[in-house]
Amino acid sequence: MLTVPGLCWLCRMPLALSRWGICSVCSRSLVTVNGCPQCGLRATHPDMPCGRCLQKPPPWRALVAVTDYVPPLSGLVHQFKFSRQSTLAVPLARTLLLAVLRARRAGTLPRADRIVSVPLYKHRQWRRGYNQSDLLCRPLARWLACEYQANTVTRLRPTAIQHRLSARLRKKNLKNAFRLELPVNGLHIAIVDDVVTTGSTVAELSRLLLRSGAASVQVWCLCRTL
Repeated sequence: MLTVPGLCWLCRMPLALSRWGICSVCSRSLVTVNGCPQCGLRATHPDMPCGRCLQKPPPWRALVAVTDYVPPLSGLVHQFKFSRQSTLAVPLARTLLLAVLRARRAGTLPRADRIVSVPLYKHRQWRRGYNQSDLLCRPLARWLACEYQANTVTRLRPTAIQHRLSARLRKKNLKNAFRLELPVNGLHIAIVDDVVTTGSTVAELSRLLLRSGAASVQVWCLCRTL
């Protein structure tokens, strides 16, 4: 798709800074989510928790998403995740960075002390060649001056692919699938993932982190499936 260096992945126009990968015009056009600041789903008032969160809040405090899982960002995420296009890591991470900074300016997002990537089981990561969440976390941690260690949480066993399961089976699939390897007591944690669908994965990780003493958990993702 990116056949000439220095062109935007989306509009193919020349970039002022080629390493960003996506031009500022396209970056602004990607922001379409206007949802609940806690669960990320559609809401009437995006500056306060929705009725769903008031009745049964998720275990995390806030969720930031760039957009729903729709083109053009969904196409880039799919290439990044399944087509070994690891060069998309920095452009996508920058897009997520802009969404995080917007949420901070709006006052809906506390500052994170540490970023945590969603771990893959070792065999799946070996087949894919990398963990896409890890590649997003590395530049984000540098830009935001947050702690990041790839092994903060590990996946203990292989699990069925989440997008092939129902919401009920997704939750069961992840039961006791993760283990915390590093202390998080008193820290404000941000979990970074590419796509949040039902939220089962980030919910399981959030509960693990909170049980282990984390002060709060927030979720950052490229796409929130609505």
